[in-house]
Amino acid sequence: MSTPHPDLAELEVIADLVAGGRVAILTGAGMSTESGIPDYRGPDGQRRVEPMTYQQFTSGPESRRRYWSRAHVGWARFAASRPNAGHRVVAALQREGFVRGLVTQNVDGLHQEAGATDVLELHGTLSQVRCLTCEERIPREVMEAELARLNPGFADRVRTGEIRPDGDVSLDEADVSAFVLATCRRCGADTLKPHVVYFGENVPRDRVAAAYEIVDDSRLLLVLGSSLKVMSGYRFVRHSHKAGRPIAVITRGRTRGDTEATHRIDAGLGESLVTLAGMLGIDDDFGQVVDGEYATGLPLGLT
Repeated sequence: MSTPHPDLAELEVIADLVAGGRVAILTGAGMSTESGIPDYRGPDGQRRVEPMTYQQFTSGPESRRRYWSRAHVGWARFAASRPNAGHRVVAALQREGFVRGLVTQNVDGLHQEAGATDVLELHGTLSQVRCLTCEERIPREVMEAELARLNPGFADRVRTGEIRPDGDVSLDEADVSAFVLATCRRCGADTLKPHVVYFGENVPRDRVAAAYEIVDDSRLLLVLGSSLKVMSGYRFVRHSHKAGRPIAVITRGRTRGDTEATHRIDAGLGESLVTLAGMLGIDDDFGQVVDGEYATGLPLGLT
């Protein structure tokens, strides 16, 4: 299915709003699909994969073994993804002074890699690992090195499916059962968890409060690449709507916030945001056009 092109008249209206500055940007998984990281839902809004919940992860070592075996295999591909044109436009909007604050529901760090600063990561980051028993924190690279030591050659010999939204892949149960879990270097527990908010877990209150502060100090809420199906992002749309603040949504397919949005574009983010940047007089080289679509930013060999 081809990606629809943006409605240029509606995009002009949004560009005029952005030109006034103090824009709060909220991004979701659709922001990173052009970097090769799939989202949980397609344009039809239906969930395509079932993520592991917090309750499942904490239920016992077998659940954690299932998560970490799949995540270890998928990490190299996930970590090799690169910012796409949309990420680079968002960073440019911030650099040019249009943006009051940037809140993302994504955990991939691609906004920062594209040059954005002071990114509020609502759901945390996959780049850090936390021990649920003693609160020790370690970089993900350290965790991956330990998993590789405990499971030599594991990532190279197992058969895998496509990469999933959280960076893991599907594996055969026989491969999962043979995987050795890493333990915390401080307390020895096997309760190491990516420092992200799982389904069934609450976003920390201070993070939510900081996001509300950004939204309340803005003139426009610009939602990019989110279906707004979960309340953690949708709450800011409801809040802005009640305040009478304009809300612009650019993403593929329907969203939960369509009735609250004052401006709505159903189109690919790369093309939409590069066109928006041009309307604002930002003429940076955000990416090459390939067959009518902006290049994903993926390194060669990553599919």
